[in-house]
Amino acid sequence: MLKNLLFLVFLLVTTNTFAQDTLKFEKALTVASGSRYGREATYTDLLAWQMANGKLQLPKENGEFAVNKTGEKIIWRTIKADTTGRFSAFSRRSVQGTNNPFLNPGGVDRGSDYIYVNYTSPKEQTAILNVIGGNSLFFNGIPHMGDPYGSGFMNIPVHLKKGLNELFVRGASILPMIFINAKKLLIHTDDITLPSIVLNQVNGILKGAITISNSSLQDCSSLRLKTILNGKQQEVAISRIGKLSMRKVIFELDASAINKPGNYNLELQLSQGKTSLDEKTIVIEALESSSTHKQTFISKIDGSLQYFAVTPQLNGWKPNSALFLSVHGAGVEAIGQAKAYKSKDWGTVVAATNRRPRGFNWEDWGRQDALEVLALAKNQFKPDDKQIYLTGHSMGGHGTWFLGATYPDKWAAIAPAAGYASLKDYGSADGKIPDSSKNIIEKLLLRAGNQSDVPKLATNYTPLGVYILHGDADKVVPVTYARQMKKLLSGFHADFSYYEYPGGEHWFGDQSVDWPPIFSFFKWHFIPADSTVNRIDFMTSSPGISATYRWATIYQQAQPLQYSRIVLKRDKKLSTIVGKTENVAVLKLALTDFDAKIPLKITLDSLTSINYTTRTLNDTVFLAKNNESWKIITKIDKRDKNPIRSGTFKEAFNHKMVFVVGTNGTADANQANLNKAKYDSESWYYRGNGAVDIITDKEYSEQKYQGRNIILYGNAENNSSWKKLLKNCPIQVSNSQITVKQHSWKGDDLAAYYIWPQQDNKLLIGVVASTGTTGMKAAYANQYFAGGSGFPDFMIFSSELAKEGSAGIKLAGFYNNKWQFDENNIAKP
Repeated sequence: MLKNLLFLVFLLVTTNTFAQDTLKFEKALTVASGSRYGREATYTDLLAWQMANGKLQLPKENGEFAVNKTGEKIIWRTIKADTTGRFSAFSRRSVQGTNNPFLNPGGVDRGSDYIYVNYTSPKEQTAILNVIGGNSLFFNGIPHMGDPYGSGFMNIPVHLKKGLNELFVRGASILPMIFINAKKLLIHTDDITLPSIVLNQVNGILKGAITISNSSLQDCSSLRLKTILNGKQQEVAISRIGKLSMRKVIFELDASAINKPGNYNLELQLSQGKTSLDEKTIVIEALESSSTHKQTFISKIDGSLQYFAVTPQLNGWKPNSALFLSVHGAGVEAIGQAKAYKSKDWGTVVAATNRRPRGFNWEDWGRQDALEVLALAKNQFKPDDKQIYLTGHSMGGHGTWFLGATYPDKWAAIAPAAGYASLKDYGSADGKIPDSSKNIIEKLLLRAGNQSDVPKLATNYTPLGVYILHGDADKVVPVTYARQMKKLLSGFHADFSYYEYPGGEHWFGDQSVDWPPIFSFFKWHFIPADSTVNRIDFMTSSPGISATYRWATIYQQAQPLQYSRIVLKRDKKLSTIVGKTENVAVLKLALTDFDAKIPLKITLDSLTSINYTTRTLNDTVFLAKNNESWKIITKIDKRDKNPIRSGTFKEAFNHKMVFVVGTNGTADANQANLNKAKYDSESWYYRGNGAVDIITDKEYSEQKYQGRNIILYGNAENNSSWKKLLKNCPIQVSNSQITVKQHSWKGDDLAAYYIWPQQDNKLLIGVVASTGTTGMKAAYANQYFAGGSGFPDFMIFSSELAKEGSAGIKLAGFYNNKWQFDENNIAKP
């Protein structure tokens, strides 16, 4: 009998976090399911497909899961836990017989196993599920974020049914635990974002963040979190925590009573009204102002609390010194990165977080985190604008290559160490990005991720000093990646240095990043003033990621997400601008450095010259290309696509987005909508150290949530906010049909991801829609949170996506610059 196969060990434990029964498992079933997830929009997961379509059979020892293409049965087999309770399936293996990079990126079947355990509960009750390891999981059919990096802080509240409860975990090595009889509201101390208390600076009120779980069946609001530090109290109201949810919340602490270095106990008290709910004590560190330390800030991306680390300037901060932005490697905390540097007498080292130690590979929201920290550091330390430098190690080496190519006007010089340039060349836990595909839909999806193909943007390095450092014995990131970029730069770059450290492995001590020749190289590089730069050569894959270099902006593209390039030369004495463009629809030029009294002559792409005479001081001109000619446009519709709001779908997860869940459908549809929103919220928390408000459609109002991006879950019939927000959108989804202009598909297993502009000139609506519960289950996978994955403006698919990959996509594409559906920018079977 199955229930006798999966034995449980009951342990009564008392720890700082829990005081309850801990359920561990001795045996499990595992299957080589062949699931394939990577850094793309598409994926395959036969078990998820079976679950969505009601075809998943109860696993049994030696029972059949499926039949492969050669007719062989794929069976469930028994595995035993080790002494810690961990199960290891170990099936990462080479897959032969295919040339399709979408099916098997890099020839590796990553995370292809599912591990199954169950628990028969004597009664209906709630608990906390913690699965260390595993990429994602289903508990009683509900999707949840896994813990692929073994962080241990995914404490997920779950509802145990009376009787059989089933857990499917996708991954090769996991430690599953269920905590029963926990307090309904718990402070967790395993994932804290804290500042350092820096002495002799204005301490006052500082901000931290901590995770709280709600394992009750009711939303909890009117919560307050009090801190006590050295006798000083501070109390704040915290955000609502939904039923069976976890959320990282911001608290405040008063550090004014701390006057010497050391570790101090910080008491945390959670309450609701006069009722005390939970208490914990954590440790916070006070440091001298000369020590490497952490500073916290509220991110504009989602309103969550993030931190950056600082290695202060030697002998105290001085304005108009240098600023060094350092980006860390995978698994490395920003504070650890900063501590690897000795203080410099001529500048401050600042290390951003990428939102998490692995985060987003310094792309997507990791890229934005780096820019947020750069802006904060410039405001705080007031460096010389000419002396801003970028460096990083390993994944941070990629971040250096990527950020250097994407924003070449922000740095005087860059220094990637032990880095790889492109995610298309280097795999990781999420796999490689395929380089190309013959499939028209896959080709469009790859186009949506063009920003990750850094070597294509290599000419952007031309104005920068580049120092490449790599150990010649590196087995993690082989030195061939450095040699690749050396060879590429040698073809055109006049100012780069290259050094292979003899015998150097991936990390050969702090000098792996704090390499004196790098800082010597930096010292004689400066960012020239815009007024002195008269020639521009700049490329971008998307104005929404990077649009401006110096005095020119690629405002709109002709073909969305194809590479755009401008090569311009100006002569201020002759009052001329001459140049050529590639894939540019609208170009914006700043004319500040020209004499406004002298007519300006602009010649682009060897076409008819434009004489611009009606000018003012600090003028800006917009030029549009139409039918092989350029003309000045005097009126810009700010609702059109532009660098502030350009797409793609991933761009919607910004501007303190709020998740709005449809509740006007059947109970199953409403639950599927909520399941998806909570899974996205958990994934955002795990990958991005973030926090998201989840509300119902009945709670949404434009006035209350003004100034925020909206993510809608559901469709026109079950989400009452739909008609308010998507009335004019060309993509419409009902309970049985999706229509896009003249295109139409019917069925209850259809889903869509897409964006639509709000009525203002800045914000977006992201839509996760389905025609039925099967369709929403097909949309459960959230590949859009994988760093570097490419998503277009819209993508419509059926549940067959999980079984057949890109063959399950019905339509994908981009709106034109007027946010109109355009047959020229779509792909379909």
